[in-house]
Amino acid sequence: GITFRIQISVKELLDTDVLLKLLFHLPVNYPSTLPDISVSSDQLTRAQCMDVKDKLLEQAKKHLSEPMVHDLILWIQQHLKYVIKQSATVCHEKTTLSKGTSTEDGIWTLLLHLDHMRAKAKYVKTVEKWVSDLRLTGRLMFMGKIILILLQGDKSNIKEYLVLQKTSKVDVDSSGKKCKEKMISVLCETKVQAQQKRFQTFEVKEYSTLDELQKEFETAGLTTLFSEFVPPLLK
Repeated sequence: GITFRIQISVKELLDTDVLLKLLFHLPVNYPSTLPDISVSSDQLTRAQCMDVKDKLLEQAKKHLSEPMVHDLILWIQQHLKYVIKQSATVCHEKTTLSKGTSTEDGIWTLLLHLDHMRAKAKYVKTVEKWVSDLRLTGRLMFMGKIILILLQGDKSNIKEYLVLQKTSKVDVDSSGKKCKEKMISVLCETKVQAQQKRFQTFEVKEYSTLDELQKEFETAGLTTLFSEFVPPLLK
């Protein structure tokens, strides 16, 4: 597929300019399949950006099987202030829900394997920002040459993280130029069962032995996940 970024400036409620950064990932069979959309803005909250994304996907469904990106951009330019207004009114309703209530799709666990990190400090900082923005928890784990990213959160946020991971320039190539992550494997993507433990925070950790790494998984109630996917990486 094709991925491209678009930045647009939109007049918002108080006639201030809002700079919207839109990322569209068009699958190979677009427009028969909906694009993946990511929305960010320094002037909007993460929740507002998620609402803008949801509204764009709603509009996209109306244009299925016909080119739609230009229409979506025009639509959000005209309707952004109404989306933000609506977002403010539903925000309070969401916060009054009990903590035990999760979204329709529930909480998911994602396990990724990275081949390498050349620009490690920058890469780690980028992952930490994405995880924070998307309200995900988990671990970025280093053990010898093995690099794993274990994440938990709402399914829609997990999906958005994957889009960012695959389409953003997060590392550098052998010549030092910024590049996208091409050596990534999705080892597992599964729903968290109600009785399972969950990570409360996101941490970057280094382990000197496989036993230490295994204990991290066991503490989170993910022993099966470890047994199935981690040992084969050592072969």
